[in-house]
Amino acid sequence: MIMERKRIDCPALPTGWKKEEVIRKSGLSAGKSDVYYYSPSGKKFRSKPQLSRYLGNTVDLGSFDFRTGKIMPGKLQKNKQRLRQDHLSLAKGCKPDLNTALPIRQTASIFKQPVTKVVHHPSNKVKTDLQRATEQPRQLFWERRLKGLRTSDVTEEVLRSMELPKGLQTVGPDASDDTLLLAIASALHMSSAPVTGQTSQAAEKNPAVWINAAQPLCKAFTITDQHIREQEVKVYQARKSLEEALAADGLARARESSRDFLEGRTG
Repeated sequence: MIMERKRIDCPALPTGWKKEEVIRKSGLSAGKSDVYYYSPSGKKFRSKPQLSRYLGNTVDLGSFDFRTGKIMPGKLQKNKQRLRQDHLSLAKGCKPDLNTALPIRQTASIFKQPVTKVVHHPSNKVKTDLQRATEQPRQLFWERRLKGLRTSDVTEEVLRSMELPKGLQTVGPDASDDTLLLAIASALHMSSAPVTGQTSQAAEKNPAVWINAAQPLCKAFTITDQHIREQEVKVYQARKSLEEALAADGLARARESSRDFLEGRTG
């Protein structure tokens, strides 16, 4: 877009202030112009509110016209008349202008009446639910989406499902052992909190109301020292079997390498 820039001094502002008018020469907005002001230090201002905040009380911009850069006496007279009418209305006991009275009324096009925004009020009491503030809501019975899924190896052969302990019993509509196993595995993976199951007995009567979405769909259970010892034995046996398998695989690879080496020398 081609634009023509004109920068001149602005006598209505303190010494050193300049006004720039940018005229658009092409495009759909050809002929229109944008006005900017520059302080003596080179700071750019795009609107009258920005200019007012920067100058503060040093310059009275009540009758300053931002587009022309001139003081408009007519605008100053209108402002004085409005202030005089407000003072007379208050003296006579009339209702003041709602747009200028504090707290400032913010009106949007969707409201038929002005809306008063009160940020702080002595009688306000804010109630917060700490649990909802720290935890994201969870969908009830989301475990049902896992129904029918089976784990498989790289050859797409379905693996044998793990058997759950007899002490774990499902709770909720259409719950199965396979779904419960996946739900417990998800609870162990997604959260660091202990997995206790549904501790409320009411969850068995009406799961839709009393179910705890943070726990898997099973009745409450207790882990004893005997359970821990039995699990430790299983882990030890599994590690020993894996160690023996790795050792056997290493020996087999060593024999195969030796055989290939001897066959190469013989050939």
